Amino acid sequence: MPKRILQGTVVSDKPNQTVVVLVERRFRHPLLGKIVRRSKKFHAHDEGNVMKSGDIIRIEECRPMSKLKTWRVVDKVQ
Repeated sequence: MPKRILQGTVVSDKPNQTVVVLVERRFRHPLLGKIVRRSKKFHAHDEGNVMKSGDIIRIEECRPMSKLKTWRVVDKVQ
């Protein structure tokens, strides 16, 4: 099964080897027809503590590393 890859913005890098990434998705509302934005925060494993708040990064699914961390940082987009 392929791993999902998401792109988002780092909103927190306070925990050790962890970043909190805000991923935003946009979709058309089924009834109203207007574009709706929904966002969700994911905790991702950052091995070298290199990502900083405000960076745009890609994350991929991985095995559970802790209670909240099931994602791993792939690379920095910007």
